[in-house]
Amino acid sequence: MLRTSAFVLRTLTLAIGAACLATAAQAQNIGIAVSNPGSLYHSIGTAVAKVANEAGLKTTIQPATAPTQYLPVVGTGDIEIGLCNLQELREATLGESFFAGRASPDLRMLGVLFPLKNGVWVRKDSPYKTVADLKGKPVASGYTAQKTVYQVLKAVLATAGMTTDDIREVPVPSVVAAADALASGKVESFVFAVGAAKVREVDAAVGGLRSLPLENNPKTLAAMREHFPAAYFFEQMPGPAAPGILEPTNVLAYPAVVFTSAKTSDEVVYKLTKVLAENKDGMQKIFAPFAAFDPAKMYADAGPVQYHPGAIKFYKERGLIK
Repeated sequence: MLRTSAFVLRTLTLAIGAACLATAAQAQNIGIAVSNPGSLYHSIGTAVAKVANEAGLKTTIQPATAPTQYLPVVGTGDIEIGLCNLQELREATLGESFFAGRASPDLRMLGVLFPLKNGVWVRKDSPYKTVADLKGKPVASGYTAQKTVYQVLKAVLATAGMTTDDIREVPVPSVVAAADALASGKVESFVFAVGAAKVREVDAAVGGLRSLPLENNPKTLAAMREHFPAAYFFEQMPGPAAPGILEPTNVLAYPAVVFTSAKTSDEVVYKLTKVLAENKDGMQKIFAPFAAFDPAKMYADAGPVQYHPGAIKFYKERGLIK
């Protein structure tokens, strides 16, 4: 009887230990690297974290100034998930451009979200009607903490046959600082994502913003891609999700992506990929630009960047990969 009791006790102890380990695994905190509050990535990350937490994944957004700061951190596995654009992810993986000499070959794709659309913002009542009208004017520039945005600025200027030499560059560290510079009258224009919370804030503060249209033709597309190869033109329509877009307006766009590291577990990546694919409505309620998210297009050509095995498992189950 004593031997039987001892066996039962040991069995219960092992079972409790296994249950504790399982609970600990389920309770693992998943970090999502995003940029500062007011930015598009912060808003996207907030929506992703909410639906993930509701689905039982313990997630926390971890803000930094820009993806150029946190891409290498996700690459080492110190943060599990991140948000950026496809061009940044390619450059960081290969060690090109701003990541020269510090490649992160362990970066992996999780999935494509929706187009990131960048407006060239001026005050609604300003006299500027085209990008060319900014010649000689003070424009937010440099974007020292968000170097990708400086590439975007160069790309939009190129569509008008201009370079940064043609404007009066006013150095700012970030898009949020650029928006504040326009609100305070220090600059006449800044680049920022359509639909971002900070754009909405400044739109209300200054009596309205307006995005300058980009001319869409093969020549301007080629000029734009000299500075931002992943870019394309997107005709943004007016609506509640796009303050400052007063009429159909061509803007510069590129894919927003969710990425991870080869060091992140297959289980975590599989579950998060599934949560994203199955919760478009929930994310759209939190952040309206998710209206452009198409779960059927989460798997797409990422060039040199490999997809994580956990994401591949999900896409194969859904028939997106044969």
